[in-house]
Amino acid sequence: MKIEFLWFSGCPSHQVARHLLADAMASQGITASVDDVDATDIAIAKRLKFPGSPTIRVNGVDIDPGYSDPGDYTPRCRLYLTSAGLQGLPERRWIEDALQNALTSEA
Repeated sequence: MKIEFLWFSGCPSHQVARHLLADAMASQGITASVDDVDATDIAIAKRLKFPGSPTIRVNGVDIDPGYSDPGDYTPRCRLYLTSAGLQGLPERRWIEDALQNALTSEA
């Protein structure tokens, strides 16, 4: 399982998102390593098609079920359209679902 956590230094939400990811992994007994990527540098952001901070991908797929590539990879904060409206963090359920789907596909 490949898990990526992408962020940029000006994002106030990335630390909370990192904890959300760690908690979701622990609750499912997942001990995979996480590629922690600082996408503050525009060249890195463009190469990784960084849609904003924080971004979590599992096996190359964004955890947001409604994700649409914005085509703009400028390092910036990301907003998620959650059940509670626009938020700076993804829903924990999305993280858990992405992890579970990856586990299921590996079985």
